[in-house]
Amino acid sequence: MSAVDRQLGGGPPREWTRLGLVPGQALRMFGMRRSGNHAIANWLQRNAPSGHSVFLNNCKPNTDPFKSFRSIEVDGTLASHRKARKNLASVSGRAEQGALLLISYEDVTPAMFAPLRAVSGPFDETLLTGDVLIYRSFLNWAASLLKKMQGNESYSLLRRNAILLQAIDYYGVLLRQVEEADELGFTCICYDDWVRSEKYRAMILGQLELPVRDNSLGPVQRYGGGSSFQKQANSADELETSRRWQKMAEDPEFAAVLNLAAHDPKLTGRLERLFPRDAALLARIAGVNAAPEGGSS
Repeated sequence: MSAVDRQLGGGPPREWTRLGLVPGQALRMFGMRRSGNHAIANWLQRNAPSGHSVFLNNCKPNTDPFKSFRSIEVDGTLASHRKARKNLASVSGRAEQGALLLISYEDVTPAMFAPLRAVSGPFDETLLTGDVLIYRSFLNWAASLLKKMQGNESYSLLRRNAILLQAIDYYGVLLRQVEEADELGFTCICYDDWVRSEKYRAMILGQLELPVRDNSLGPVQRYGGGSSFQKQANSADELETSRRWQKMAEDPEFAAVLNLAAHDPKLTGRLERLFPRDAALLARIAGVNAAPEGGSS
């Protein structure tokens, strides 16, 4: 059911007045960095029912998303952050009534705040038409995040790995919510499957009650510096996203992090259910099992 269909008499809610339009769909999206968040956000916008969209990127959790977004896109094009922070409706209102509203969060999940605090602060969550969880196979995700941080000269080795280990802990919480998604009413998107299968992408659009307008992978998104491994790639079809961990296999930092992760039973248990090949490789690192053929899922 769209936000428009749910609209009661007496004028739009205060949130939609501030936005400058009543959206047709209002989706909230969660995912760890380097999980394909922006590629999927762009895809969702390209399949907006009316062809129009507003994307509030990387909002600060536990605050008003209409005030804390790091950037904004209108109809898939980057808009003025400064103008939008001063008067959101003057920028987002250009998308017209019935546009898709997409609010994104990075490195957090609803589980980190409920039941005492709300992820979106004062925003009325009953206005949302759905929550989306994005997740990626562990080995490829961890390799991509470490590779990205290794390119930042301001990070020492210890700081890099402290950030990565905390991110792995949060990643485990995200996987827990993926396993609870049916009960929580969340729609989950596995980035690995999203990249591989056009049918999978169409199925997800159906679950979100979005039309199939453009089901391609789209252009490479430049948020966060683009791909950690293939800086010159322009098309997502050029990216070898399923082989990231192999490219880092000889890296001593990566090996050290995997050795720690292999001894976390909560993480490995979730990987056994969601990414069994990753779990088997970690088990081998911990000296428990033999490695699977074919590598990561």
